[in-house]
Amino acid sequence: MSSITYHPIGILRTPFSEACGVPIQPTGAADVEGRVELDACYAQALHDIEGFSHLILLYHFHRSGPWKPLVVPFLDTAVHGVFATRAPARPNAIGLSVVQLLRREETVLWVRGIDVIDGTPLLDIKPYVPAFDCPGPARSGWLEGKDAHAATARADTRFAPQRHP
Repeated sequence: MSSITYHPIGILRTPFSEACGVPIQPTGAADVEGRVELDACYAQALHDIEGFSHLILLYHFHRSGPWKPLVVPFLDTAVHGVFATRAPARPNAIGLSVVQLLRREETVLWVRGIDVIDGTPLLDIKPYVPAFDCPGPARSGWLEGKDAHAATARADTRFAPQRHP
């Protein structure tokens, strides 16, 4: 395969300056407000976005460490394949969050439920549409019964880049 290049369309602003302590999913950041700051050249691309209550943010995990095929995720003590987790250290460090849109001011979107580090590069925005994005009955795999803990779980250093002296 050939390589693919993406360019950030903006930046995510949150109260979290370090990975350690960040909620691991938007459900754990239910009251956390932040901003989606788009580059001015994308102003027209926001036309009609105010009609949606929620947005899907796709972003680059710019501060995650190198990926590994097997990981111990935040909500478990067992090893799982990285593609069976939402661990930030991945072959392509792409993350997604569903956030509530509070308001728009020009090219700034005020959101609630943001669970990323301040300064995270934004790759794309998509409207959340329940009829498209909520498939009905679903299985949660190894997360069955553990997913309720996502609301209180916080990131630690397990997926951070390794620092060498």
